[in-house]
Amino acid sequence: MKTTQVLIAGGGPVGLTLAKVLTQFGIKVMVVERNATTTKYPKMDITNGRSMELFRKFGLADELRKSAVPEQHPFDVAWITSLAGHELHRFRYPSPEQSRALIRATNDGTQSREPAMRVSQVEIEPVLKRMAEAQPDADVRFGWTFEDFEQDDAGVTAILRNSEDDNTETVRCDYLIGCDGGGSRVRKLLDIALDGTPRVGLFQMVHFRSTARELLQRWGIAWHYQSPFGTMIAQNDNDIWTVQARQDPASAPNGIDPSALLQKFAGAPFDHTVLISNTWTPHLLLAQSYGRRRVFLAGDAVHQYIPTGGYGMNTGIGDAVDLGWKLAATLNGTGGPGLLASYEHERRPVGLRNREASARHTGVRIEIMQSYLADLESDVPVSAERRAAIGARVAALGNAENESWGVEFGYVYHRSPIVAAEQGAEPSLDPVRYTPTTMPGARLPSTFLSDGSALFDRLGPWFTLIDFGGADTDNFVAAAAKARIPLQILKLNEPSLERIYGRDTLLVRPDQHIAWRGSQRTRADADRILARALGWEAAG
Repeated sequence: MKTTQVLIAGGGPVGLTLAKVLTQFGIKVMVVERNATTTKYPKMDITNGRSMELFRKFGLADELRKSAVPEQHPFDVAWITSLAGHELHRFRYPSPEQSRALIRATNDGTQSREPAMRVSQVEIEPVLKRMAEAQPDADVRFGWTFEDFEQDDAGVTAILRNSEDDNTETVRCDYLIGCDGGGSRVRKLLDIALDGTPRVGLFQMVHFRSTARELLQRWGIAWHYQSPFGTMIAQNDNDIWTVQARQDPASAPNGIDPSALLQKFAGAPFDHTVLISNTWTPHLLLAQSYGRRRVFLAGDAVHQYIPTGGYGMNTGIGDAVDLGWKLAATLNGTGGPGLLASYEHERRPVGLRNREASARHTGVRIEIMQSYLADLESDVPVSAERRAAIGARVAALGNAENESWGVEFGYVYHRSPIVAAEQGAEPSLDPVRYTPTTMPGARLPSTFLSDGSALFDRLGPWFTLIDFGGADTDNFVAAAAKARIPLQILKLNEPSLERIYGRDTLLVRPDQHIAWRGSQRTRADADRILARALGWEAAG
């Protein structure tokens, strides 16, 4: 029987990221993926700023950016009548290159450490797979199907099947993690139900190659061109594109002609080669539980969203990092019995909030589409005055799906049992505006220090105690040594940042969230603070 510390079922972005997190903390992992290769389907087209911060933390960001759209290209989103017709309104967003300059110039805690990245899941999965395979503690097996498991107080016994020769293999592990997608076999075996709304629409995806940029980029480079007939995603701003179009099942009982769909969206015929075309159904679902005993779930196995807002994979990356450091701490003996239990406490509220945001963004898209669908279906050309009115309506409804910084950066684990919550402290619930805060449970605001270095880059691999006010930190050093907890002390004298961080002492976790904050005026009970942050003591 083969053994490993953590068995990960599912070799998509979430499973592969979890493998990288675990191996970076010295944990042995096995990843099994039923498909022989990484995905061929363009499922996702943005890695948001928060995910890029986490990828940077675990040494993945630079390699992933090599597979992305050039950094000089913008994130513009435009609403049109058709590619051959008129552009009605364009939401302009800076390129990653421009965002980097903005991040440094602003430096008020409202910005991310890393800009977002335009890239298809088709491109990033091979990079993540390659980087996971390069880890000595990782055994990455594609073409292996997870079939069944039994768990006991000491571990989990799993059955795997090789898709090439149909042979089975038994693996014994300490923990099993289901990162195996919306139809998760692990979730079904745990008998965990999904809440929400299934089958919220029917879409046709047409993935194609074309160099007809005189039509496809008629108004210049844009990430998305949108109309009531669908959304065109520029996958590489060169020759690979995807159109996603809502469909009425009754309108095409004999199937959909992908080339006809493209022509309808474009408003004119153009040379192209269809690479992939299929129908698919999005959902708005959230698992009732994120795991049981020694078996946990992450990514699409616990939450499924409409792609508006890009919350699917990006929420899963947050799951992987949160679960990853807690598994590592538990397995290396520093994590207490409450640490892994806190995973669901922290991530399920995020999953719920993001499901609601995805539904909200979809509602706005539908309202925009319905506001001028009749105009496009009419035999009468849309007048200039009418186009101006539609454009104004689009601008008024806005594009919150690409501007919800509160959703992306503002989630706070303030009710987590391993966070030293402060009585009466409540986070902002504004989904669009991100308000920097150092309240326990929040993501540490990102800034640059007076020497030009980034605060995020000065954090240690495990816990970091940041002292902005000259406090005595010897008690934390002693408590960490006694508990065998790797703790980095970072003493900073940054008067210009006092309005963001105050003169507090902050205990920052491996996922860049704040576990505790204290004042230099009082001597903290370091033993108790660290015990709570690592699940040895329940919050009270």
